[in-house]
Amino acid sequence: MEKVKIGVIGAGHLGKFHIKNLKEISNCQLVGFYDINEKRAKEIEQEFDTKAFKSMDELLNNVDAVTIVVNTKYHYEVAKQCLNAGKHIFLEKPITETIEQAEELVKIAKDLGLKIQVGHIERFNPGLLSLQKYPLNPAYIQSERLAPFNPRGTDVSVVLDLMIHDIDLVLSLIKRPIVDIRASGVEIISGQIDIATARIEFDNAAVANITASRISQKRVRKMRIFQKDAYIVIDFNQGISEIISLQENQSVANPEAICYGELELNNNKKYVYFEQSPKIEVNAMKYELEAFVNAIRKEEEVVVTGEEGLRALKVANEIIEKIYQSIKRYENG
Repeated sequence: MEKVKIGVIGAGHLGKFHIKNLKEISNCQLVGFYDINEKRAKEIEQEFDTKAFKSMDELLNNVDAVTIVVNTKYHYEVAKQCLNAGKHIFLEKPITETIEQAEELVKIAKDLGLKIQVGHIERFNPGLLSLQKYPLNPAYIQSERLAPFNPRGTDVSVVLDLMIHDIDLVLSLIKRPIVDIRASGVEIISGQIDIATARIEFDNAAVANITASRISQKRVRKMRIFQKDAYIVIDFNQGISEIISLQENQSVANPEAICYGELELNNNKKYVYFEQSPKIEVNAMKYELEAFVNAIRKEEEVVVTGEEGLRALKVANEIIEKIYQSIKRYENG
C-alpha cells in the first residue's frame, strides 16, 4: 500500500488537530471527515480545504482507515461500525466506556484482521522518547498530572480524563502482573471524581503512585522513576528528561553530563552524574498518527494496541471502584 486513505470522524476541538496533522503526513491521503454538526462541518471544510462527508457510511466507503475523535460515550458504537465496515481504526483514549465494549472491539478487530491503535499520546512525548537509549527498570514510580479546571472532558472522571495517560505509561514501563491497587479521590465541582490518587503494586514489588487533578492552579505533568543506580525525571510539559545516575567510571555516553562527585560504596568507587537527555523535536500527535499509518502500510503491530488500551481501562475502572468505596466510607463517617 503506497498511501493509506484515511478519514476523521469527529471534528471538534481535538478532531481539528487530527485533520491538520493528517494533511501533513506524506504516507497517507486525508480523504475527508464526518461530523454530526453540519454548521461545524462546513466551517472545518473551508478552514482546512478538505471534504466534509454527509454521512459516516459515505466516508467509510472511501477510506482504508479512520481516526475516531468523538465523545467517549460514542467510542464503542462508532468504532464497531468502522471495524464491521473493514476499516482500521485509531481510537482516542479511553478506548471505550466499559470493559465489555473494549473486549468486543478487540475481538472484532482480531477476527477481521484489522488494527486498533489507542490514542495514548504520552507514549510519543519527546521527554519519554529521549530515554529510548537508557535502560529503564523502575522499582518505584511517582507521577503527577495536574490541570486547571476545564469544563471540556468532565463527562468522565479525572481517572479516565487525565490519570489514564499515566496508567498506560506505568503499564508500559512495568510489564508485570498487578497484585494490589489502592486509591482515593474526591468529587469537587463536576459531579465526577475531580482529584484522585492511586497506588499500584506489581508482583516484582515495583510500586507506582499516581496522582491526577483537574482542580489545580498550575499545569503539572511529571513522572519520577527510581531504579537501581538511577533517578529519572520526565517533564511531559516541556518534553525533556533529566537523569541522575551512578557510574562505574568517569566515561559516560553523554559528553555534556556533569559529574557531581564520587562515592565509596562497598569498597567500590562510583561517580554521580547529572545529565539532561538530548532534546527531541517532535510533534507527538503527528508522530502517533504517522505510526498508525505506517503500521497499516507495513502490516506491523501498532504502538499502542487495543489490548493495551483495554488493560489501561481495566486498571482505571478498578481505581474508580476503589475511590467510590473510600468515598462511601468517608460519607458514612
